[in-house]
Amino acid sequence: MPEDAAADRSSRFLAFLKGARTVPRSRWTARQVWGPTPGSMASLLVGLWLFGMGEALLLTGDLGASPWTVLAQGLSLRTGWDIGWLTFLVSMIVLLAWIPLRQRPGPGTVLNIIVIPIALQITYDLVPTPANLAARLALVFLGIATIGLGSGLYLTAGHGPGPRDGWMTGLHRRTGRPVSQIRMGIEVAVLVLGVALGGTFGIGTVLFALLIGHAVALGLLGVTHLAPPLPHAQEPSSPGRA
Repeated sequence: MPEDAAADRSSRFLAFLKGARTVPRSRWTARQVWGPTPGSMASLLVGLWLFGMGEALLLTGDLGASPWTVLAQGLSLRTGWDIGWLTFLVSMIVLLAWIPLRQRPGPGTVLNIIVIPIALQITYDLVPTPANLAARLALVFLGIATIGLGSGLYLTAGHGPGPRDGWMTGLHRRTGRPVSQIRMGIEVAVLVLGVALGGTFGIGTVLFALLIGHAVALGLLGVTHLAPPLPHAQEPSSPGRA
């Protein structure tokens, strides 16, 4: 029946909009965290590059920094230390917090620190900040979507998350809550803490905190629709992958 087919398509579309609940496997997911393949490395590098581009678009929109930058700014106001050093220190603390979550690093953890800043700087230098508020707001939404897609590609590569995404995957594995809820909870908590310490924020900051979790979940699901796992694919042997 045509009505049944339309209802089925609508149901599948609505299910897709919910995004992925967990970090799924794709056709190019590595079987081992430290066992890269050409496909997994391509997914990892492209994903990290898109992530950096998305971060740059957020900065170019100039409507508020990310929650983690707000936190670093608040800490800087309290301690007098430079934001750059505090950002690095926060990242190290986040990595230490992996220990109780039993989250293990991989090549993706290392390349996260290298590739994203390079992509961010190149994109930021090339894309000017628009004078129009609507265009700047569009850059914020585009940045969030780009980070979501980049996260989907690099996380499904199977080579380990970045320092902050490790919290998301580790807490997801521990609690069983959807990745979208975990990521949003982390970003909102970091934003609230940063503001309490005196950090400044804008509409772009709030939009990022509220939407990035769902953007990542959509990116994860979109990647697996683009390249579903092969029938013979096996789970990675390392427990470091969520």
